[in-house]
Amino acid sequence: MNHPQFYRGQHVVILGLARSGVAVAKLFHEFGAIVTVNDKKELHLCPEAEELTALGISVICGGHPSDLIDERVQLVVKNPGIPYAIEPIQRAAELQIEVVTEVEVAYLVCQAPIIGITGSNGKTTTTTWIGLMLEAGGLKPIVAGNIGRALTEAALEAQPDNMLVAELSSFQLKGTGAFRPRIACLLNLYETHLDYHGTMDDYIESKAKLFANQTADDTAVLNWDDPVCRRIAAQVKSSVLPFSIQEELSFGLYVLPSYANHDVPAAERSLVYGDRRGVLHNILAVSELGIPGTFNVENALAAASTAITLGVPIPMIAQVLRDFRGVEHRLEHVATKNGVVFYNNSKATNATATIKTIESFEERDIILIAGGLDRGADYSELLPVFKERVKGLVAIGQTKEKITHIAKLAGMSRVKTVDTANDVQDVVDQAVREAVAMAKDGDVILLSPACASWDMFPSYEVRGSMFKQSVHNL
Repeated sequence: MNHPQFYRGQHVVILGLARSGVAVAKLFHEFGAIVTVNDKKELHLCPEAEELTALGISVICGGHPSDLIDERVQLVVKNPGIPYAIEPIQRAAELQIEVVTEVEVAYLVCQAPIIGITGSNGKTTTTTWIGLMLEAGGLKPIVAGNIGRALTEAALEAQPDNMLVAELSSFQLKGTGAFRPRIACLLNLYETHLDYHGTMDDYIESKAKLFANQTADDTAVLNWDDPVCRRIAAQVKSSVLPFSIQEELSFGLYVLPSYANHDVPAAERSLVYGDRRGVLHNILAVSELGIPGTFNVENALAAASTAITLGVPIPMIAQVLRDFRGVEHRLEHVATKNGVVFYNNSKATNATATIKTIESFEERDIILIAGGLDRGADYSELLPVFKERVKGLVAIGQTKEKITHIAKLAGMSRVKTVDTANDVQDVVDQAVREAVAMAKDGDVILLSPACASWDMFPSYEVRGSMFKQSVHNL
């Protein structure tokens, strides 16, 4: 797309109100475009509409009118979660009208260098860590994107001496064209969101757009343990900085001794950086990290890679890694009651995230609460950790029968399902009580659903908050 100033006096359609839609609508309105915002929700469910209408922006709620997209429209900016199959997007394609997401708009108005972070799992933790590291190094970060704040709003605020640190989803990246981050960080790629993308190839291609416009002056931070990341590394034009927990690299950030050496106790492993001169820099011991789990070791390496690229001193990076205690709903310690430890990992919306979380509790028996939106997966990948690490299961949501089936294949004897026809908070309360009935002193009760929340809850945050409320009310 062109710079938003190009659309002065021209028709721009924004699909989806939400946070990003409101920010984009205001931006184009300020640049003089004729803006129409459309949301399929009824008007009384769109509180943002009043603010936009007061500015003179046309807002249409309650569905997608057949004449919304016509030959006058020059650009469509869609909410990332809206599927491409809906009629207005299809009509735009017929008329060869460009369709983008907020990321593209933000890039074109942003004066600051952008750091883009994506991956199937770990984005928010890594993005937060990077923001804290850059702040410690005096680099004036602004953290935005999928993490909370609208990217266009942050981009308009950013000055040349800022760094815009952006958490980006595949949904957001799919709708980009010119977007070019100074540093592009890809954490991992697992099978997820296929109900949106249709195929794994489309999902990978959307994530890879993070690197599409980078040049030799830019940096690609890539997980060397992920085969798709290695494939992408062979195609990018930017300078590749790899990180690994499984391989001791000649250049990059890694764990020493690596996790491939299974005989080494965790307490003896360290995060290190091997620079291009062959000098090895110790960052800190794995045991010093403020949050547990091998997946957080990967996140720490990715964040440190980005900070080192930007010149943040290693002692400052190490201190941030020590002090950080995690993001809400991501392996969040809730309470310890009668010797049982409760963790909220509601953000685990796919099986891989749940597996990695379970594996992080090396010496504890786990009672797992799982289940949620059915996207067609069979959850067979859970079978090994169910056999080896999970003592009991409480299943909820649309996938409860699928997940209990895997638990029974694993030979698990403590398996319960909760009737989800009741009030949602009652469902969560009952699930927690069932888990407590299975637990003994020293066990972990873990909410790690392996599924999205939208069958029962408006978001994973609501799901996690209800779990915490249930625990605190015991």
